[in-house]
Amino acid sequence: MLDNFLYSLNATMPVFAVMALGWALKKIRLLRGDFTAVADKLVFYVALPAKLFLETAEMDVAALTDRRFVLYCFGVSLASILLIWALARLFMPRGGLRGSFVQGAYRSSAALLGVALIENIYGSAGYAPLMILGCVPLYNVMAVVVLTAEGGGSGKGSGVRRAALGVVKNPTIIAIALGLAAALLRLRLPVIADKTVSSVAALATPLALINIGAAFELGEARERLRPALAASAIKLVALPALGLPLAAALGFRGQALTAALIMLGAPTTASSYIMARSMGGDAPLASGVIVLTTLLAAVTLTLWVFLLRTLGLMA
Repeated sequence: MLDNFLYSLNATMPVFAVMALGWALKKIRLLRGDFTAVADKLVFYVALPAKLFLETAEMDVAALTDRRFVLYCFGVSLASILLIWALARLFMPRGGLRGSFVQGAYRSSAALLGVALIENIYGSAGYAPLMILGCVPLYNVMAVVVLTAEGGGSGKGSGVRRAALGVVKNPTIIAIALGLAAALLRLRLPVIADKTVSSVAALATPLALINIGAAFELGEARERLRPALAASAIKLVALPALGLPLAAALGFRGQALTAALIMLGAPTTASSYIMARSMGGDAPLASGVIVLTTLLAAVTLTLWVFLLRTLGLMA
């Protein structure tokens, strides 16, 4: 139990520490307001697409051996998104707030933390690539759809057109589509191009985390505390409670069940803040959900791992 708790702290607290660094740098005026605006665009239009392209292109799609698990990840993710979105539209009146709430409640840091968490337990990535293939492209596509549809404007038809156009033109969706094509065709970038894109992609996570901290305002976060807590409870507790029994009933055990836990109960990905801020969502709510889920995940993930091991479902 203690090892699992320390492992969770080691996996999640460095993420929060980088956010805290961004907040501290702003407080000592090393970073200013114009930094966050420029960094948002750099991550959203350049670094994040490069990261998503590489992650998708490097998947061994042709070598998939457990398509049933991929379908499980896709189906559970889609059902979760649609259910959360329906509930948000019933209980939350504001469009920008709804978009950030929905995205924060479903988008796990599957690629960033998922591989690290599974490797810490089993020594290899195991089912992480299959889990990423089943949920991450869907996460990004639906984030664009939700944020665009909830971003304002008048008329149902204009909302549908805006959402469709937003999906087609969104740089992250374009990057994923190109990555899938490269994976299916087994294309590899020349060494020079690969190293260049990899260097740019490496900026995405640390820059996004620093920017979240630099843009964090305590007053705005307090105003969004209730929806941030609700989204965090859905992300860390409700989704695993609903999705893990289904995974167990389908016969998934060990690494597969661990990958399902990461998909369902990992902290909200930092890229959700960048997308919310760039696409008219509620940035304070997005950053609040990331901070809360990152802080609380060390406890909730430890408890889920302990429960699964106690039940004999996880080696």
